[in-house]
Amino acid sequence: MVNCAVIMGRLVADPELRTTGSGISVTSFTVAVDRRFNRQGEERQADFIDVIAWRQTAEFICKYFRKGSMIAIQGYIQTRMYEDKNGNKRKAVELVADNVSFCGSKSESGSSYARDDSFVNAQPAPSYSTADEGDFKEIPEDDLPF
Repeated sequence: MVNCAVIMGRLVADPELRTTGSGISVTSFTVAVDRRFNRQGEERQADFIDVIAWRQTAEFICKYFRKGSMIAIQGYIQTRMYEDKNGNKRKAVELVADNVSFCGSKSESGSSYARDDSFVNAQPAPSYSTADEGDFKEIPEDDLPF
């Protein structure tokens, strides 16, 4: 069985870092993703995808991304059931982020770690994965390949 999803879009709000009772970092946010096509004469539609990230990936996102930032996310779809405050059963569908990458230009993101659009096809985007071992360490700007 395969459960793999990749999206690219813009954050609709600033992500906020939270911590679970056991001290694990987590953030949840929504990404607006344009649909592939639109009807002639109509404005382009977007889907709003809920995303959750854990541990160092959550910390990375909260440190470098803001409302309006373009982000690419690779992960998997997860569903969960919960009960709302009125006692109604609800179902949540989320993308759990494994890898995230910068996509926009330096001026769009406001981060010194985003790259200029002229490098889009020349070099891989900086990314961070929960699969990486060890703590996330900040890379000096002079050591970046762009």
